[in-house]
Amino acid sequence: MAQILAPSAQWQMRMTKSSTDASPLTSKMWSSVMLKQNKRLVKTSAKFRVFALQYDNGTVNRVEQLLNLDVTPYTDKFIAEYIWIGGSGIDMRSKSRTISKPVKHASELPKWNYDGSSTGQAPGEDSEVILYPQAIFKDPFRGGNNILVICDAYTPAGEPIPTNKRHKAAQIFSDPKVVSEIPWFGIEQEYTLLQPNVNWPLGWPVGGYPGPQGPYYCGAGADKSFGRDISDAHYKACLYAGINISGTNGEVMPGQWEFQVGPSVGIEAGDHIWCARYLLERITEQAGVVLSLDPKPIEGDWNGAGCHTNYSTLSMREEGGFEVIKKAILNLSLRHKEHISAYGEGNERRLTGKHETASIDQFSWGVANRGCSIRVGRDTEKEGKGYLEDRRPASNMDPYVVTGLLAETTILWEPTLEAEALTAQKVALKV
Repeated sequence: MAQILAPSAQWQMRMTKSSTDASPLTSKMWSSVMLKQNKRLVKTSAKFRVFALQYDNGTVNRVEQLLNLDVTPYTDKFIAEYIWIGGSGIDMRSKSRTISKPVKHASELPKWNYDGSSTGQAPGEDSEVILYPQAIFKDPFRGGNNILVICDAYTPAGEPIPTNKRHKAAQIFSDPKVVSEIPWFGIEQEYTLLQPNVNWPLGWPVGGYPGPQGPYYCGAGADKSFGRDISDAHYKACLYAGINISGTNGEVMPGQWEFQVGPSVGIEAGDHIWCARYLLERITEQAGVVLSLDPKPIEGDWNGAGCHTNYSTLSMREEGGFEVIKKAILNLSLRHKEHISAYGEGNERRLTGKHETASIDQFSWGVANRGCSIRVGRDTEKEGKGYLEDRRPASNMDPYVVTGLLAETTILWEPTLEAEALTAQKVALKV
């Protein structure tokens, strides 16, 4: 995919004049990038030669026509893409089925099953895993009435399988004490775009390095921004789907980007992040670029990738909320090891005390300090209420785990008085 890897690729990925009106993210957006290399591809196959020449002559691409086909006037049926998390805890799987009647809530959709032995989630001799639909989003790839369905996974007996982290989070967020606090989350998902086959960031010379960090963060220009079309396509896909995306930007390391989701309440935060990740996987698939959520994709003097989680409760947002925030920070400091163990694989390579991170072994907090475990904004300090930012989660963290653990630690969990007093003095919270 040399066209995408070159700086000028973003222009080559624009919509062509011959594209037909369709759903936002079918081949209309990517306009058959491979076909633009027709002189090289014509020799590969007689069938493909006809296909490519027809496209060059302006004839409608029959595959694109079918992909863009709106079946709504002809049938009440629609396609539901069931999405779930695989055995690694970070890989996403999906499959499609036809639904015959309209649905308003995920609970109206039928349960389904899949072969868990093929995803690392069940033994071969008892491989059936059951999908429970939990959240519905509009499908930006197929358009029309078609939907994406976020599911979690259970045994045939109705027990959540070990990789089902949503189940526990849902229990936490349904606790009356948590419900009354209306927990808000704003999650900043960083990710890295890699060139296929070489495992090297987009825009970087293969086997070499670009100039040092500095001009790339929120930068513009062919020598500073790599993958903007992917970021923009993802932004629009999220808006179309109904994901509560609130922004996006280029990150410090070239080839690295970030999108933000929120504020979202409770379990919704995890559902929206997972669906946004799925959309990003599909878009990078179409673009021929590899998506990485590795927390430190390039060793050395390069920023890692995190998933900073902004968090507040009703008590934090009301008058006197800063004292509630400090009490929450105290609780978080006492469970630092437990949180770190649940905040993503490989996070020790990222949390080094450098590159805007705190040390993984030492809890810290500060106002406007991005080198701390927990950052409190200047506005929060000034107004005496607001939110805190947990900067420890890695880019590959499970949002169900992180959001559930934050709510549990700050609302439901109570430390002993002795531990609370000693820790308050140690981290200078003065609670």
